[in-house]
Amino acid sequence: MLNILARASLSQALVPLGTRLANAGVTPDAVTLVGTVGAVAGALVFFPHGWFFVGTLVIWAFVMLDMVDGAVARAGGRGSPFGAVLDSTCDRVVDAAVFATVAWYYAEHGQRWMVLAALLCLVLGSLTSYIRARAEGVGLSATVGIAERAERLIAVLVGTGLTGLGVPFVLAAALWLLVAASAITVGQRLATVYTQSRQRQRVSG
Repeated sequence: MLNILARASLSQALVPLGTRLANAGVTPDAVTLVGTVGAVAGALVFFPHGWFFVGTLVIWAFVMLDMVDGAVARAGGRGSPFGAVLDSTCDRVVDAAVFATVAWYYAEHGQRWMVLAALLCLVLGSLTSYIRARAEGVGLSATVGIAERAERLIAVLVGTGLTGLGVPFVLAAALWLLVAASAITVGQRLATVYTQSRQRQRVSG
C-alpha cells in the first residue's frame, strides 16, 4: 500500500530533479547503481559496529535514489527492460545488506534470537518479492500484502534509528513484528495466486 501511495506523490515531486539529471547526461542505471552501492556501504560500515543512527541516515539517503532513477528514466525517455530488472535486483541487494548486517551485529553480541529475527525478515522478504515475480512470469498478479518493500524498509530503519538513539527493545519489536507481517504477506500472495490459477483453469476448462 505504501508503495502505491508514496510513489504517486514522490514521483511528481522528483520530476524537476529527474529532468535536471537527465539533461546533464546522467542515466537511470547510474543512479540505481550509486544508490545501491551507497546503501550497501552504509550498512556494512555502520551497522556491524552498532552505529545504528548514523547508518540509518546514510542508508535512507541512498535508498531515496530508488525514486530518482525512475524520474530520470521518465524525463530522458531512457527506461528499458534491463533498467527495470537492474532496479529490482539492486533492491534485493540493499534489503539483504540491511538485514544481514543487523544479524551480523547481534551475532557478534551473542543475541541469537535477534539474529534469527533478522534472518527470517531477510528470507521472508525475498520470498515476498519472488512470489510476485514468479506470478507475473506466468501471467498472474501478486501485488497484495501488508508488508511490501516500503513497509519492510520503514520498519527496520525506524527500528535501527531509534535503537541508535538509545530507545530499548524497539528493534526487537520491529523485527519480530516484521517477521509476522512478512509471513502473512507470503500467505496472502500465495492465496491470491492460487485463486487466480483456479479461475484461469475454470475459464479454460
